[in-house]
Amino acid sequence: MTDKELKKLKRSELLEIMIAQSKEIDTLRAQLAAAQKKLRDRELNVAKAGSLAEASLSIFKVFEYAQMAADLYLENVKRMAGESGEKVEE
Repeated sequence: MTDKELKKLKRSELLEIMIAQSKEIDTLRAQLAAAQKKLRDRELNVAKAGSLAEASLSIFKVFEYAQMAADLYLENVKRMAGESGEKVEE
């Protein structure tokens, strides 16, 4: 709408336009807030996924080291049993 057209409008018509624009602004603000919340939720999910991946990797390493320790222990038991002439079952 041009300035000329706005000047020709009555006060009530201008007020109606302002009210309509105010409602549209409120709607857009609500949509923006919802979009920002979704974005924060997704960012949180991505951060959690990264943390879960790191935790899984750490747990995997713990199990890997535990398996290495168990293998080493079994190897030593077999070696000691072999030195003493005993038979070791797995």
